[in-house]
Amino acid sequence: MAVKQQTPYLHLAELTASQFLDIWKHYDSDGNGYIEGKELENFFQELESARKGAGVDSKNGNFAEKMKEFMQKYDKNADGKIEMAELAQILPTEENFLLCFRQHVGSSSEFMEAWRKYDTDRSGYIEANELKGFLSDLLKKANKPYDEPKLQEYTQTILRMFDMNGDGKLGLSEMSRLLPVQENFLLKFQGMKLATEEFNAIFAFYDKDGSGFIDENELDALLKDLYEKNKKEMNIQQLTNYRKSIMNLSDGGKLYRKELEIVLCNEPPM
Repeated sequence: MAVKQQTPYLHLAELTASQFLDIWKHYDSDGNGYIEGKELENFFQELESARKGAGVDSKNGNFAEKMKEFMQKYDKNADGKIEMAELAQILPTEENFLLCFRQHVGSSSEFMEAWRKYDTDRSGYIEANELKGFLSDLLKKANKPYDEPKLQEYTQTILRMFDMNGDGKLGLSEMSRLLPVQENFLLKFQGMKLATEEFNAIFAFYDKDGSGFIDENELDALLKDLYEKNKKEMNIQQLTNYRKSIMNLSDGGKLYRKELEIVLCNEPPM
């Protein structure tokens, strides 16, 4: 396997969205969505080296101490890993478009509202052309000036981040990785994803009249059951927040099978 060269951008005062992504892909070598373990050590070592080269020398101290301090500052959820949104806080990205996303779609409720607007066919995916509209709206909301080439660059960068199979569309759970960790309620379901058969059985249980949708109270009961089944703790406030976020996918208070399937199943519906 070829030895990876040091990423050349770490010394820059400001990064473009594309350069940020190149750095991310360089260090997230296994593509699992985190910089961790040896990847994290390499990143920190090269970041320190680049800062020294640029005259931004950090205070003295051994490597372990400096790395511990670094993680306390940036690893917001203290999981010992750096994820994309946390990296956006560390690196000075041009008009930081990732932070722009987080500031203006800062809660999971706002995110789900924005998603519902663009996933018009309720497929669980946003196509490339829909993504461009999504980002354009976001930049307008943030009062960020942009031109067509810049919008195109942002669209392509987001696609390169998340379109793992190259089909030109993005899934809900992939896009949600841009949310702040504490707001990303979809992460909370990662260990509880259901197979299609299991999901169908649970949905049928709560959709007593076979109408094809459930209401907010039924969703509340479903989420409680799901958490108890997986022996996960959830306080009332969290449950309320998750329920509200998911109900933003609903149609006038009716949460249809397809919408809930996007959140709770291993794979979005075909």
